[in-house]
Amino acid sequence: MGCSSCSNGAGGTPRGCKNNGSCGTCGSGGKTTYDWLEGIALPSGITAFDIVEVRFKNNRKGFFRRKSIDSYHVGDVVTLDINPGTDVGVVSLTGELVRTQMSIKKVKDDHEVKRILHKSTTEEIEVWHRARKREEATRLKAREIIKRLKINMKLTDVEFQGDEKKATFFYIAEQRVDFRELVREFAMTFNLRIDMRQIGARQEAARVGGVGSCGRELCCSTWITDFRTVSTGAARYQQLALNPVKLAGQCGKLKCCLNFELDQYVEALKEFPSAKTKIRTSKGNAVIFKMDIFKKIVYFLELGETAGGPQPVSLEVATNLIIASENGKKIASISQFAIQELPDEVSKTYSNVVGQDDLTRFDKNKKQRRGSGGKSKKGSHNRHKGQRKVKSQKTNS
Repeated sequence: MGCSSCSNGAGGTPRGCKNNGSCGTCGSGGKTTYDWLEGIALPSGITAFDIVEVRFKNNRKGFFRRKSIDSYHVGDVVTLDINPGTDVGVVSLTGELVRTQMSIKKVKDDHEVKRILHKSTTEEIEVWHRARKREEATRLKAREIIKRLKINMKLTDVEFQGDEKKATFFYIAEQRVDFRELVREFAMTFNLRIDMRQIGARQEAARVGGVGSCGRELCCSTWITDFRTVSTGAARYQQLALNPVKLAGQCGKLKCCLNFELDQYVEALKEFPSAKTKIRTSKGNAVIFKMDIFKKIVYFLELGETAGGPQPVSLEVATNLIIASENGKKIASISQFAIQELPDEVSKTYSNVVGQDDLTRFDKNKKQRRGSGGKSKKGSHNRHKGQRKVKSQKTNS
């Protein structure tokens, strides 16, 4: 994938941003705020906001103040004043929406906001590309050093500063790590200023990226910016089996999507009885086995019934039975109130008429063709042989 900030390599082939489309100028950039105010003129007497949003590697963003005489657009490669040194990034948002993003991320508009120096020159962009190419080799060498020093940590990523004078090492560790010796070793090996930054498992998955079990790109690497706590209670509210293999995401933690529909499930469960509710019957107590929120069905299991299974009862009937049981009435059996569950309708619009879903359909055709071809050739050969014998007998006679 080529873009304006990546330029072209030898022979005119695109270098590619090697940043999973997050360079800001590619069409597949994730976590990008759509500037719906672009092209709209500001009212008279109001000046444009002088802070712009800049994107770095793996969707990391920062806010920088521009000079009043300078104007920047989305996709411009700019050089930033990062004391000490300079960095290179890509402008991802300008205008009044930057003010909104700053308020969301709780960034104050004060003197601590760093400055944009200028648009990056060709030499600065070449240094930036050279630094990006060094990151993979540096990460592999750093892992060898960590293994040799026997430090209990996992190095996930390395990010170079735009001037190639500083490197940030992102790592995961379950306990506190004393990496003073490691930093000295890194500084001697790579001849750089070293910054160690600890991240969590979810942040690692967001930086690495991937495809989830739903078939879509990971939410944490495309649009989620704040990682909220996910508990097993979210799975219980949604009547999901507590299977760690199915509930865990790529990061090894519970999937973030368990929180997406949790509020709707909690609201729907208010119409249903408590899971601890019991109904007194002539055969014993009947307890709630499970609930189907979509079909509004409550499944009761009679403890005194040895052969029977869960009995489906509509929500309205189940509510009346619970009220009757609380008033002291004893019900003969839950089975007399059970409803008949209809099987799920199968779509009749699709049918395998020509056997196109058979994986061995081509093999069968080849075998048939080979067999029929062999028989026909053998039969024709025998016929020709028989005709020659008849002709020879006639000539002899």
